[in-house]
Amino acid sequence: MNKLTAGLMLILTFISISFAQQLVKKNAMKTNPYYNTSSKEKINLPDQEWEKILSPELFNIARKKGTERAYSGTYNDFFETGFYYCAACGNKLFESDSKFASSCGWPSFFEAYSETSVKYISDKSHGMIRTEVLCGRCDAHLGHIFDDGPKPTGMRFCMNSISLKFEKK
Repeated sequence: MNKLTAGLMLILTFISISFAQQLVKKNAMKTNPYYNTSSKEKINLPDQEWEKILSPELFNIARKKGTERAYSGTYNDFFETGFYYCAACGNKLFESDSKFASSCGWPSFFEAYSETSVKYISDKSHGMIRTEVLCGRCDAHLGHIFDDGPKPTGMRFCMNSISLKFEKK
C-alpha cells in the first residue's frame, strides 16, 4: 500500500468515526425521560437540562422562544385526525378538530384541548404586543394567540410545528 492510499484510508476512518459519534450524540438527545402523554405533573427543569434532552431545533423554539420560518413546518398543511402534543413533554395541547387552514404559514387552531393544556403570557418582544402561548405542563414556547380566528372562538393559536408532536386517534 502506498503512502497516498494509506493516508486516504486514515482520513476515511477518521470521518467514519466522527460521523458515528455524531449519530450517537443525536440519538442520545432524542431520549427524553420527561415525555409522557398521560402525565399531568408539572415539569420544572432549568434550560441546561432541557438542552441535554431536546434537539437543537426544538430547544431553540421551545426554550429560547424562537420561531420556525413560515410555511416550513411539518404541520402547516397537515390535516389528519388525531391529537397534537407538546414535543418537549407530551402534554395534550390540541385536537385535530380545532385545526384550520389560516394561510399564515404556521399550524393554526381555534381552541386548546383544555383550559390547563396551555397558558398565556404577555410578549412585548420585537416591538409588538402579543400573547405568547406556553405548554401548561413544561412552559415550552409554542407560539402566539391572536383574535382573528374562525368561529366558534374567534381565536387563532399560531403554533410552531416543531413544538408539536402529532398522534393519530
